[in-house]
Amino acid sequence: MRVIIVEGKTDKQRLLQILDEPVEIVCTNGTLGVDKLEELIANYSDDEVCVLLDADDAGDKARRLFKQEFPNVRHLYTHRMYREVATTPLSVLARILEGAYFTVKDPEDEELF
Repeated sequence: MRVIIVEGKTDKQRLLQILDEPVEIVCTNGTLGVDKLEELIANYSDDEVCVLLDADDAGDKARRLFKQEFPNVRHLYTHRMYREVATTPLSVLARILEGAYFTVKDPEDEELF
């Protein structure tokens, strides 16, 4: 199974708008400690896991923790100018996800917006 870990529900909702394949999207819901990270690792150790976090201090801190504790995850990055996954334009998210070989809906499709 493919898994994307994001910070919050609005990030998850944003990805659901653009993904065109079954993907489990897991929310960290804020502060991510070692205990919570170990639980995530245990739940998804056999899966292909990607992390898509906000381009801010909290996202950077969580990303460092992932790199230290869970080095096999693939890190996806939104652009700093958008700061949050939830505010990243769908067309940009589509390119980020396509770069990680996810199937996405056509961002030019007006129904997405």
